[in-house]
Amino acid sequence: MAYLALYRAFRPERLDEVVRQEHIIRILRNQIENDRVGHAYLFCGPRGTGKTSIAKIFARAVNCEHPVNGSPCGACPSCKALAAGNSLDVVEIDAASNNGVDEMRDLREKVQYPPVNGRYKVYIVDEVHMLSAGAFNALLKTLEEPPKHAVFILATTEAQKIPATILSRCMRFDFKLIPQEDLEEHLKKILKKLGKPYEEEAVAAIARAGAGSVRDTLSIADVCVSYESGKLTYASVNAVLGSADFSVMADLSEAVLRGDMPAALSLTEKALSEGKGVGVLTRDILRFLNHCAVAKMCRGADKILAFPAEMFERIKTAADAADGHRLLRATEIFAEAESRLRYSSSARIVLETAVVKASMPETDRDVQSLFARVSALEAQVKDLAGGSVATGTEKTPAAPVPASPVSERAESAERETAATPSPWDEEELPPLPDEPIFDGGGMRETDGTVFGGAKKETETPSPAAMPHETAAPFAAAGSHETVMPSETAAPAAPPVAPPDKGKAFGMFLRSLRKNSRNGVLFTMCSELDCAFEGEKMVLTTTSETIFRSLERAEHRAAVAQSLQAIGITSFDIRLRGRTEESFAEKAERLKADFADIPVEIK
Repeated sequence: MAYLALYRAFRPERLDEVVRQEHIIRILRNQIENDRVGHAYLFCGPRGTGKTSIAKIFARAVNCEHPVNGSPCGACPSCKALAAGNSLDVVEIDAASNNGVDEMRDLREKVQYPPVNGRYKVYIVDEVHMLSAGAFNALLKTLEEPPKHAVFILATTEAQKIPATILSRCMRFDFKLIPQEDLEEHLKKILKKLGKPYEEEAVAAIARAGAGSVRDTLSIADVCVSYESGKLTYASVNAVLGSADFSVMADLSEAVLRGDMPAALSLTEKALSEGKGVGVLTRDILRFLNHCAVAKMCRGADKILAFPAEMFERIKTAADAADGHRLLRATEIFAEAESRLRYSSSARIVLETAVVKASMPETDRDVQSLFARVSALEAQVKDLAGGSVATGTEKTPAAPVPASPVSERAESAERETAATPSPWDEEELPPLPDEPIFDGGGMRETDGTVFGGAKKETETPSPAAMPHETAAPFAAAGSHETVMPSETAAPAAPPVAPPDKGKAFGMFLRSLRKNSRNGVLFTMCSELDCAFEGEKMVLTTTSETIFRSLERAEHRAAVAQSLQAIGITSFDIRLRGRTEESFAEKAERLKADFADIPVEIK
């Protein structure tokens, strides 16, 4: 006997042997057992999911004298005649080659003849969507009211092409794609019957290539079994499928995901020069990116993908290193390129363009590209915020804290570096000006008002005249903006001359570097802008993170101490673009910050 392909040799003979499709098998089994067989059935679904196989089983079962659990017994004369292929009670028609009106008229005439041996005469019309409009019209009336002995089973992969008048006259059954796990189990049973040893990864690769179709899976397995006489290996399956080398594909995809366009183009040229087709290479890239998405998002991804351990580890590494938005964008680009290849006469240019586009998100302005670029910036911000101050003999300060809404990162970096002596402490600082001129510590406002409501500065109560508990928070204030007290602050410096306003900011930084050991605080202050409103120094920033950090009590006290050392007792720290707080708001904020100190506003 001539060799039979695996999908023919192992075609199911009973409903119990069908892979999945339980929802359909249950209905057909109950109809046979309860003798409620319909006159017209429509089996629709993807190729290789069991439509024709179930139709043949059902045709034999309705004519079987003693059906077993909805399946033909195989022992009665009717079953034997149907198995031998010499029965006239089951007629198979290929609608792709018999799609005219004349064929359907001939069918309409022959359907009147009763069955020869069985109870029903079953007509299986495969690829019924290929019938012409006239053929459908010729079949319409017969399909609606056939003889009692006639049963029609229409099978198609494109149910949307069938007229509604035909659909309404049939019992419709939608077949589903077979899960990969079930395909693997089915293939293992067949390989065991053949006596063919196999690797688990090889079976998984064949089932994955089958894409939910039993027939496609067995067709691929048929070729793989003949490829080598020994054990069925993953390498042999990969060679049969014609896929690109996994290491080259992994290197190419990783280069695309990290934005290394020259390396990605070089690897593309290498793969194409080895004889891989453009369409195959595009599908391989798309498949690898899909594997990365599964490895990045799914639990138990190693079991889902079923790759060898070292290959899955490579996929997992590439997935962990890739940003989710960039991975999604690259997948969409290559999916679009795959669809464009069908209509392009320059397939290689389409692929190379997709490689360049996926590797360079900065040249694209769609949403996914912007997401990828923002994610890359956030990663850089995270690295900068988590870094430490430079050490050794370097004179440049550490990188400034970026303007990020996540202030906890900056605060964490401050806590880590607060206990580390600043490298600037080792330098010899020039002497500060010591000529006493400027009298600080007053409570006057810029408009001449005082906290008590008087209009003259001479009526402003001095801190010495106020109670100790009240005077402490206001000891260094010169406006509504007050200086927070510090437990470790040095005694107030003697009155000194106000520095030149052009040099005041530089003298403040030198004083801060000398008096404070917090390198991060110095770095943040070095990024401030300085201006004067009368005698008050106004320090401004555009970073909300820096502003919030400098508003903390210990940082504000350190700034106040450094300004007092150069003779400036009135200062304010502001966020550019933020509206000025009223005096009442500042007073309430002061009370909230120093809840343990009784504060009285006069």
